[in-house]
Parts: sequence; C-alpha cells; structure tokens
Amino acid sequence: MTRELRDTSPDSSPDAAPSTFASLDPRTGTVLAEYPVTTDRDVAAAVERARGAARWWRAQGFRGRRDWLLEFKRAIASDADDLARTVSAETGKPYDDALLEVMLAVEHLDWAARNAKKILKPRRVSPGLVSANQSASVGYQPLGVIGVIGPWNYPVYTPMGSLAYALAAGNAIVFKPSELTPGVGKWFETKWNSLAPGQPVLQVVTGFGETGAALCRAGVDKVAFTGSSATARKVMAICAESLTPLVAECGGKDAMIVAEDADLDKAVESAAFGAFGNAGQTCVGVERIYVAEPVYRQFLDKFTSAVERVRPGGSDEDSYGPMTLPSQVDVVRNHIADALDKGARAVVGGIDSVHERFVDPVILTDVPEESSEVREETFGPTVVVNRVRDLEEGVERANSSAYGLGSSVFTRNRSRGREIAELLRAGMVSVNSVLGFVGVPSLPFGGIGESGFGRIHGADGLREFSRPKAVTVQRFPAPLKLLSLERSARDMKASAWLLKARHGR
Repeated sequence: MTRELRDTSPDSSPDAAPSTFASLDPRTGTVLAEYPVTTDRDVAAAVERARGAARWWRAQGFRGRRDWLLEFKRAIASDADDLARTVSAETGKPYDDALLEVMLAVEHLDWAARNAKKILKPRRVSPGLVSANQSASVGYQPLGVIGVIGPWNYPVYTPMGSLAYALAAGNAIVFKPSELTPGVGKWFETKWNSLAPGQPVLQVVTGFGETGAALCRAGVDKVAFTGSSATARKVMAICAESLTPLVAECGGKDAMIVAEDADLDKAVESAAFGAFGNAGQTCVGVERIYVAEPVYRQFLDKFTSAVERVRPGGSDEDSYGPMTLPSQVDVVRNHIADALDKGARAVVGGIDSVHERFVDPVILTDVPEESSEVREETFGPTVVVNRVRDLEEGVERANSSAYGLGSSVFTRNRSRGREIAELLRAGMVSVNSVLGFVGVPSLPFGGIGESGFGRIHGADGLREFSRPKAVTVQRFPAPLKLLSLERSARDMKASAWLLKARHGR
C-alpha cells in the first residue's frame, strides 16, 4: 500500500502548486531526479492518446498482445539490474529485495500474457431447458483505458498486478506511480516505448494526489488503486462522480497463527521475514502473531534470538532499509508508545528503536487487543506476539480486525491448516509459509473490509479489467411462443404445467 509524501490524497490542494518535484533517496535524502507535476490538461491528453492506442491494441488480438507482452517481459528481464537499482534508490530497500520484486513481477507478466486467451475468449454455455432453442456464449471484452494509481513500497510488483493483467485483457494504461517512486514508473514507460514508440499503450503521469484525482476524472474506464483505506474512500468519491468502477487494494493487519504442533524453526524464519522484510512496509506481511499457549515461550525465545540478529541500514548487506516515507516514523513511534502505555512488554527494542530514518526491529508481547498496535496498520518493523489457548482462539483474534487481506497458519497437520485457512477472514492465506500466494500468478490477490475490494492476478484479475459479453443465437423456433404479445392460452397452460413439474415438487 502507499502513503502520501504530504497531503496527496486526490482531493487535496496545495497552497502553491509546484511544476516539478524531486525524487529522493530515503537513506540519505539525496535528490535523485526531478519530475513534472502533470497538469489536469496533460492528464486528459494522455487519456485521449490512450484511447486511440487502445483501439490499436485491441486489434492485435490475443495472439498479437501475447507476443508484444512477452517481448516486453524479455526487455524487463534483460535489464532487471537497472530496474532493481532504480527501485533500491527510490525506496531504500537492499538491492536483493528489489531484484526479488522484479522477478515476481516478471512472472506475473508472463502468466497474464500466456493465459489471457484461454480465460477471456468466448465460450459456449448451457442455455437451459426453457431456452434450449438458443445457442449461448459468453466472452470478455476490454474496458478501454485503465487508470492505475500505484504504491511506493513495492513499486514494481504491486502495480504490475494491474498493468500486466489489464494489458493482457486488451486495455491501454495511464499509470500514476507514487510521488516517492516516479522513476520506476518512468522506467516502465521508457522500456515500452523502446519496443512500440508509436503506440502509447502504457503512459506514465507523475505528480501528487491532484494528478491522481485528475486521472480519476479524465474519463478512464476503470481505476486500479493501491493505498490506504482513507485515501481509497476519497478515490471512490471522485470515481462516483462519473460511476467509474474501481478496484482497491488497501492495507492489512495480517495475522499469523502458530499451532502447538508447528515447526517452530520454520515459523520463526517466516515470521521474521514477514514482519521485518522491507522494514515492515508490506501490506501482506506479518503484524500480529498468535501463538498457542504450550509453545508460546519456546517460540518467543527462538524468535527473539533470530530478530536480535536483524539490522537495518543503508547498504545492500543490511537486513532492511529505511522507512521510505518519513512521516511513517511517527506512526510507528506512536503505536509502540500506545502499546507500552497499555501494559505491553517490549521483548526486543522499544521506543528507542525509532530513529530519524531507520527503525530497529521491535517485538511486543502481552499487547492489549484494543491498542493501536493491534487494531491499526503500523506499516513498520514492529510485530505483536500474543499467546492464545489454541487455534480456535487464534482464529477468533485474527478475525477481530477490520482488515482482511492476508494471513498465515503454521501446523504440521496440513489438513487442519486448510481447515483453519477456510475460517480466517482474509482474501489470502498461506499454510506453513508467509506470502506464499504472492508468487503464484494463477491466484487472485485482494482483500475484504478495510483491505479493499476487487481482485488482481489470476483469472479473476484478467476478468477484473474486462466486461463480460453475453450472446445468444436462436437455432430454431421455440416450441412454446412466450416472447410475444400474442401468446396463446395453450402455450401459457403448457408453461404453467412445466413450471410446476420442473420446480414445484
């Protein structure tokens, strides 16, 4: 999910609108580059260009789009080092983490390109007994132009869930990257233009929230938004002005449940990655851990030992980088303070772990469920570890959140793990791993409640950026003439008998 550099929600208005803005390295504050603040008029012009490009793109057909997107994929993969270094510079994350993000994004692009035809092409469906004289089919057509508003924490992987699937479905894109990572968005646009310079199927507009608002109002056929729940509400309000549909991926307060029979070493390794990878700035990471009472102390000891070896910093050798958004440091500090004030214990770190740019890892336990550290998204390298009686209580506490994005459960009994997964109120669940679903392109990605609605990835993601088209073709006259203003008494009597015989018994 994304956070705003200043008040960049789509309906905000700065005192003095700048014409350019700087992209900064969050590790040092160094200016990386300057980018234009795209005006409303220029956003509208980009959408108009995309409208023409969309007609060309649709005419390529499934096979043509597949070939173009696979070429795009190869171009990204062959230059992955440069893209990863751009991500690392703008987010502060270590190079290896940035490269992993690029790898996952490329997998999704490949899957979308190769599977769009199979999922979206017209297919025959049963007409049913009453309409047996009809041949029925359903297919999926492109929407036209998609406006994508992307995040800063995973500026390649997350928007690719919209870019790849919308393009594969036959749409053109106008992409507004986060103001913290404009260079990544421009990188994609430049790479596409190197392949098809005369066809602006993928355009990028840069700026703050006002640019996003302009994109929502520019006549796009759908908006794909990633960001906070609060900003999603503002985006929805703007889209409602023109009934523009929206898919929203918002935040999470993802829970991990550790059963009595769990492989604790595996659970600890996964918990450390989910909680502290990318400085905890992962909407489907791990923010709450509920551990069954019999193994609580053993898990906590192992987890503490593992996390004490974790170190943030500005080099590629460090465990994770800085807080990409400076203002998020205050949120992390306030959540820690609130938990401690309400009686929680800091097992690793504490208030002193919060520095100007970096936050050392923090483990809190015995955290009251009403604290902000449990109820609100922290989006930083802190994690709650609370004991529960058993899996059932773990599920109850996990489900008590207003969010419902991802979650995980650890147990050696895989059947029991699947049962627990069905009970968890979340869009995605991993059993014996964390974030297992992010690398599976065929699975849908999205949440419920405060975590948003709609889906990207997989078949659902392709259909999210399509409109279904139903077609019937009459093969022969209907035995009963019912769709007529001159229905006969005989046909109505037969129909009434058929209704009772078929459905009234």
